[in-house]
Amino acid sequence: MEAVLYFTKKLHAYAGRILYFNLLGIVFISLLDGIGVFLLIPMLSMTGMLNLSIGSTPVSGYFSFLMSFPKTYGLLLILGIYIVLIIGQSFVKRNLSLRDIKIHTGFINHIRLETYRALLLANWDFFTKKRKSDLINSLTEELGRVTSGTNLFLQFLASLVFTLIQVGIAFWLSVKMTLFVLFCGMISVFLSRRFISKAKMLGNQTTVLAKIYLAGITDHFNGIKDIKSNMLEESRYRWLNSWCEQIAHERYEHSKLTTNSQLLYKIAFALIIAVFIYFSVAVFDARGEQLLLIILIFSRLWPRFTSIQSNLEQIAASIPAFKALMKLQRDCKFAKESEGEHMNNKVEPLHMNEGLECRHVYFRYNPYEAVPTLQDINIHIPAKSMTAIVGPSGAGKSTLIDLLMGMLKPEQGRICVDGDPLTDDRIFSFRRSISYVPQDPFLFNASIRENLLLIEPDAREEQIWKALKFASAAEFVKKLPDGLDTIIGDRGVRLSGGERQRLVVARAILRQPSILILDEATSALDTENEANIQQALDNLKGTMTIIVVAHRLSTIRNADQVIVLDQGKVMQIGCFNQLAGEKGGLFDRLLANQLSDSRVVAFTRVP
Repeated sequence: MEAVLYFTKKLHAYAGRILYFNLLGIVFISLLDGIGVFLLIPMLSMTGMLNLSIGSTPVSGYFSFLMSFPKTYGLLLILGIYIVLIIGQSFVKRNLSLRDIKIHTGFINHIRLETYRALLLANWDFFTKKRKSDLINSLTEELGRVTSGTNLFLQFLASLVFTLIQVGIAFWLSVKMTLFVLFCGMISVFLSRRFISKAKMLGNQTTVLAKIYLAGITDHFNGIKDIKSNMLEESRYRWLNSWCEQIAHERYEHSKLTTNSQLLYKIAFALIIAVFIYFSVAVFDARGEQLLLIILIFSRLWPRFTSIQSNLEQIAASIPAFKALMKLQRDCKFAKESEGEHMNNKVEPLHMNEGLECRHVYFRYNPYEAVPTLQDINIHIPAKSMTAIVGPSGAGKSTLIDLLMGMLKPEQGRICVDGDPLTDDRIFSFRRSISYVPQDPFLFNASIRENLLLIEPDAREEQIWKALKFASAAEFVKKLPDGLDTIIGDRGVRLSGGERQRLVVARAILRQPSILILDEATSALDTENEANIQQALDNLKGTMTIIVVAHRLSTIRNADQVIVLDQGKVMQIGCFNQLAGEKGGLFDRLLANQLSDSRVVAFTRVP
């Protein structure tokens, strides 16, 4: 129950005094309900349907004044009081219900925003260790179950308060008979513990199946082109069919559990009422009026008992969701990157005057890895120069870029800007001065204009077209049906790979950064557009710091500095021509391999 108490404390912190007000409202409703029950005896007596004595119950003193009224007037007075009680109770219930909905909806939105903010503030290392579909599942499926669980918990509290007050009234009428009924009720509750355990187990199954489903569907749409091109439709259909069978079995078991528990409670209720009536008459020698009131109270209370038990079962089934969301919040808190000052977009960029430096930097993704991903990295990237980072696949190029941007923190060593360590209080100012273009371009399912303005909301029309022209994208954008307002689809699916890449480059330039990082950003471009962007980068030299991770070595011929990585180590540093002239060096071998590949391609194209 730790997870439930965790969110209960959050609910208390969110709602505060309103919760106590609602609790008092429930107490008031329960008291009105009890008064309505007490009016039963004088109503039945005055109608003449039953010959009952008002003086035989503990509340007789409150109704003795009715004996001085004519029978008709007394009945009208009681009926009038009864109607006023019901109307008052209904109005209070209505207001409490609306207030509960407001609390419930507001609290869930509060948890949703709190969790999302925690995710936004988590560092990059956190996301490298999490599966995307699990995070989506937590913000959708698990949050929905926490929503239901919180609502059930509020219902549980309301039922508990109502039950305690009604039990108190029953004690007032007869202590012995009330203790007897409560004893029988405790036995049924004890016997029903296995239902709660089974509900918790089924809740765990629900969590696992939800994660499997979302992960599979996410993979399906991310890889739909591979599925279609490799004719994997049948295998994916079999996967979903298997999942459907599992979820059908889980739903059946859950319904079976609910119906079995309800069946047990109904049988127990019938047995308890029968035994209670027998003992009341044969052992407790209860009067008819007293017996009638207690039977009426407990006939109204038993559905509350079953409701409480049902709520407990459903809360138990929701506990895995509570645990999952609580763990996510705690993991995010542990991985928190900052207090979130940068989220107001008022962070001033950090201007780099001298350069960016790695001093004896080591990094590994997993502390148990024997060999670090990066080892003893010592490099200096001068300001307003163009630096290229090259190396074979798996050399650690992208990891080094993540460290240089402050996305990851070194295990040992320091990242320095103008000679000073890149500390937490400077990280967002530094990142604000960077524009990053990844190898795999990401675009939102929106218009081209909206995708560009995302990074610079105040950009003018001429600035947008200037950035597009820089990225060799202006021409194809003008040819689109709606120009800048063309909707490009999910992840830009309506555009070619090269067109998507050029838009991302344009978006980066629109920000007017002082540091431009391109992580194999020209890999999806054709030769002509790659040459155009290369020319544009050459024109930018001297105005900003440019860092290029390059696969095609021909694109970095004009770089001021080339850093060659292999197996997490810096193997060579120098200008292009210098490294190309070091025969037998890694750069020379990489260059030779690419020249050989290009010759093979050219040869195969000869008719």
